[in-house]
Amino acid sequence: MNGTQRCRIEFGLAAEESARSIAKEIGVSLSTVTREVGKHTYESFKGCYGRTNQCVHRQDCKLSGVCADCPAKGAPCARCSYRNCNRSCDKVEYIDCPKRLLRTCKVCNGCPDEKRCHMRKLFYVAGRAHEDYRRVLSESRQGAALEQWEREHIDGIVSPKIRSGQSVHHICVTCKAELTRHERTIQRYVNYGVLSAKRGDLKRACMVRPRKSLAREYQHKVETGCYVDRAYGDYLKFLAEHPGVGPVFMDLVIGRPGGVCLMTLHWLRAGFMVGILIPNKCAASVVAAFDALYAELGHELFTRLFPVILTDRGTEFSYPSRIEECEDGTKRTRVFFCDPMNSNQKSQLERNHELVREILPKGVSFDALTQEQAYLALSHVNAYVRYAQGDRTPFEVFEFLYGEGTAEKLHIAKIDPKEVVLKPRLVGIEMK
Repeated sequence: MNGTQRCRIEFGLAAEESARSIAKEIGVSLSTVTREVGKHTYESFKGCYGRTNQCVHRQDCKLSGVCADCPAKGAPCARCSYRNCNRSCDKVEYIDCPKRLLRTCKVCNGCPDEKRCHMRKLFYVAGRAHEDYRRVLSESRQGAALEQWEREHIDGIVSPKIRSGQSVHHICVTCKAELTRHERTIQRYVNYGVLSAKRGDLKRACMVRPRKSLAREYQHKVETGCYVDRAYGDYLKFLAEHPGVGPVFMDLVIGRPGGVCLMTLHWLRAGFMVGILIPNKCAASVVAAFDALYAELGHELFTRLFPVILTDRGTEFSYPSRIEECEDGTKRTRVFFCDPMNSNQKSQLERNHELVREILPKGVSFDALTQEQAYLALSHVNAYVRYAQGDRTPFEVFEFLYGEGTAEKLHIAKIDPKEVVLKPRLVGIEMK
């Protein structure tokens, strides 16, 4: 279904036309229209002044502290009586408008009582529906459609033979029964670095100039279903079910494309940040960094510092099950993902990156940067006074929340705020 057809559906709903007449006009079946509207229906909590809470229990509810960022713990909170309660409380029951249930596809498009109605509303918006369709279409075509076990199976067959001097064509002909992918697909896996055998291991690879498309970074999603039950809505529900949990935001600071990266971990409550260098932007490097950090901190301290992690949908974080669990299956944290194109859901981390970029500017390679220099840079960032923390430093707040000496175990040193340096010369980078 294209954008024009979706706009016609929205116009027909607003004009109170039947789903059958809309389907007939745009040349699709009735079930296609009903499925389209049902799949792309969006909630709206706008209502009359003072009646933004849509829950049937709003008059006699005794719960408090259920908001994702509720300031009250065990005490009545005015905010819990309004919009956030609808999205965070697991006991919420919405009021369904009886008139909406009788309308076409059960949406509020074109309802004459929309501005006066205080109940929960459902709308079909053609622009948002088409945007969601394009996003899903784009994500479904990204990376290699390989499960981890399948990649290891192909790698175990192809890579040793390539290193023995065999060509990809020779391997695909002689191992046809063992391989589940076409020859050209195997060739792409080698070219893009999905397998352990690289393009340089091929006999004639260095004699042929690579295509421009090969210069782009190939994003391989390790777990194709990694976002299931780990969306931002699931993250908010987890915080509501576990009040008092301090979330950690995770992201990557890129140096030279294809080179060393800085994985940043940001404690939301303290504004405290740690940076760990990883050799490249891939899921295996992220998992290895967490395994090393877990071994260094121990199970008790690690689980206390990392109860829940929120990150974006980059392919480098597409192996959440191994971040959440050790190799022996021990559970150590929970990982959730922001919604697509919504980095504002971890905006505090993005703003803290501005300070990191003052020391490590964009375009500067991190290949020559040592881990000790990264710790030094983050130590100065954590010694920078923040207005949001009551004119205290993130280091002071973090030590207060997690105990004295905890920052030192993360290799962050205490720096006198008077001695803070936020310039590239701190780590020996000379800017031209």
